[in-house]
Amino acid sequence: MLEHLFGVGTAALLDAPPSVTPEPAFNLEDEIVMTARDVQSEAAEAAAASISDTTLDQLRDDVTTLARTYTNRAPFDVFLRARELREEAETVRSRTQVPAQAQELLIGAGQACAILATAAFDLGSLDGAKRLCRSAALYGETARFNPLRAFAGGTLAYLAYFSNQPREAARLARQAQTFSGLGDVARRRLAAIEARAFGHLGDPVSAQLALDASQADDEGMTDELHDGVAGEFGFTVERLAMSNASTCLLLGDGDQAEISAMRALELAAGRPMAQRSARVVGGAAADLATARLLRGDLDGAVDALEQVWTVPRDQRATGLLTRTARVRRTLTGERFRSAVVASELGDRIEDFTRMAAQHQLGSGGGPVAALEG
Repeated sequence: MLEHLFGVGTAALLDAPPSVTPEPAFNLEDEIVMTARDVQSEAAEAAAASISDTTLDQLRDDVTTLARTYTNRAPFDVFLRARELREEAETVRSRTQVPAQAQELLIGAGQACAILATAAFDLGSLDGAKRLCRSAALYGETARFNPLRAFAGGTLAYLAYFSNQPREAARLARQAQTFSGLGDVARRRLAAIEARAFGHLGDPVSAQLALDASQADDEGMTDELHDGVAGEFGFTVERLAMSNASTCLLLGDGDQAEISAMRALELAAGRPMAQRSARVVGGAAADLATARLLRGDLDGAVDALEQVWTVPRDQRATGLLTRTARVRRTLTGERFRSAVVASELGDRIEDFTRMAAQHQLGSGGGPVAALEG
């Protein structure tokens, strides 16, 4: 009967019961400790995929310092340092998986690349400058950082008119002005570049509109690049005046060019020596000389050029050399052809150009020759 009821043989039913291992009791403390260890391990892995804030701060400071000291350094030295900083930013970026850090490193690499482009241009390499500038624009696009995209766009614009493509220069300058988040300095710079482009096109109406925009009252807007980093990314009032003097010369307005060039020199003289740009002083002085030659004032041109001769060889960048080349062309006009002083000035300008760093490095002649042609 028992076998029938339980379905088990009598011997098994009458044997000792099998031993049963009890379920372990739930231990809350053990669970907490184990969870804490797992989290700690995963947090350590995440930390290993990021970088120290100190590293980011140092890189940011290094790029800022380079931008702010550009005007008083040799372009070749700047080029080497900017290349180091871009490579450093890329190396560090490969070690982080934190999106905010990756974005900041993209911006740092892009800023270094933009400085590389400017240095390449100052050393006379238009093709290299264009490639580097497009790379800087791509960094800005990837990082979603419009001020860098606008700066690169403006640089591409003036590279275009130095390549005898003024219409493309005007288009690029206007396109760069469409980016959002730009401050007054950025917009002033782009308007001045646009004005120069229309000056090369011989379009006085459009050039004057852009000149007016470059000198319009500020609206109190700033951005992290042109105002925050500033330096080479900024656009000082004396640099604006120098640029507008060149535009006026392109339009044949010697009187206004003389006024703008003298304003640039006065503003530069008002800065402490350590903050004074030799390139701006030299460029404005060269434009002043050209403006005076347009009204037949040879002695006034001689006086203006005294500030050109003082520019060190390693800071005789492309922009300055194109301006002195314009002085040289003006001196060869019929008005001054028989003047001994004009001939002597022409020879001195040739020596000044030949001794420039970019010619000593074998990279000179491109932009200057293009504009002279």
